[in-house]
Amino acid sequence: MTRVTGVTDVTDADFEAEVLGAELPVLVEFTADWCPPCRQMGPVLKALAAEEGDRLKVVQLDVDANPETTNAYKVLSMPTFMVFRGGEPVKAMVGARAKRKLLEELADVV
Repeated sequence: MTRVTGVTDVTDADFEAEVLGAELPVLVEFTADWCPPCRQMGPVLKALAAEEGDRLKVVQLDVDANPETTNAYKVLSMPTFMVFRGGEPVKAMVGARAKRKLLEELADVV
């Protein structure tokens, strides 16, 4: 999986602890190695994690390696972004987007 600095990798095993149990809102990118738009999002997520790290936790989940979580949230397209707050998904967005657009879409949940 493509590693992004400042963005934590989560798995089926630690999703509950890292995402559902997090104190901050969590932006999860459901991603895959074979997905070019997912790779395009790397720099955007890195910048977002650096700028918003005190208000938002940014993580990635490899859909191929973690089918349980992927299926539990009915993720069908990559990249899918979900925001979790208080253990619940509060927003979902599909497809790559510019950082400015992503920040606008996150404004009401962060």
